[in-house]
Amino acid sequence: MAKGVSRKNFLQWGAGLTGSLLMNRYGQAFSATQIAEDPQKMDERKIILRTIPSSGEKLPAIGMGTWLTFDAGDSETRRNSLKEVLRIFRQHGGKLIDSSPMYGSSEKVAGDIVAELKIRKDIFLATKVWTNGEQNGIVQMKQSFEKMQTATMDLMQVHNLVDAEIHLRTLRNWKAEGKIRYSGITHYVVSAYPDLMELIKKQKPDFVQFNYNIRVRDAEKRLLPFCQDNGIAVINNRPFDGGTLFENVEGKTLPGWAKENEIQNWAQFFLKYIVSHPAVTCAIPATSKPGHMQENIQAAYGLLPDQATRKKMSDFFEGL
Repeated sequence: MAKGVSRKNFLQWGAGLTGSLLMNRYGQAFSATQIAEDPQKMDERKIILRTIPSSGEKLPAIGMGTWLTFDAGDSETRRNSLKEVLRIFRQHGGKLIDSSPMYGSSEKVAGDIVAELKIRKDIFLATKVWTNGEQNGIVQMKQSFEKMQTATMDLMQVHNLVDAEIHLRTLRNWKAEGKIRYSGITHYVVSAYPDLMELIKKQKPDFVQFNYNIRVRDAEKRLLPFCQDNGIAVINNRPFDGGTLFENVEGKTLPGWAKENEIQNWAQFFLKYIVSHPAVTCAIPATSKPGHMQENIQAAYGLLPDQATRKKMSDFFEGL
């Protein structure tokens, strides 16, 4: 990564119009037209798919989060850039989009853009319920359906375990009625792992979402094997640890052995570490920048690190 180029100080995109120049993390320029129309032969290879244990349905291993990034309100400039992000995501086979009523206008913005691009049938929509009380939860979830412009939600999750047992009861009923396809629970801190495991034992949700990345690897000890043993699909949030992983590698080049393993950039390095764990179903990096999406989605293609390479990756990162 060139000095001065990072997730946090990356050049803000303009309107994301076709033909405008974009730049990736290395300062290399390319056009929005090239992104949209030239998959760079990446899609000639098969996308990495993972199986949802409760159904056998398959999902691409790289999805997309919307925290902060899709909270664009009515800004036409920001929405145009996000439309390009989502177009690239779908162009290269991306499917799962994760949001929450906690994320400001993100649900509505994502729903509007999916509708504009006419790709709802190709997208796996996931959101959350984040309130106390059964009736409040029902009202909030119905609002999410409206904002995301869908009659059926692919995945509804209980955000940060707020009133989880009450909402999971509603979700069981809604799943039986066909209002949702899958249920899940989420959190974003290591201290919540025991509570997640306890709820998995009692409630058997289809999905669990939690934090996991090359720096925060606590889930490898018990939670990831536990989910695998219990047939629970795993979505990983904070894959870049809030963007701070890129600060660690700013100005540094990939190790030579990375490219031998089809790892072409730091985003791919971090994401492939996550999705190479056999218990992981999907990682959900968030971005509002088309150039970053172009790099992120590459992690859904090519080789996955084996156990020896994963160890080499974590050792290398710890040594930075």
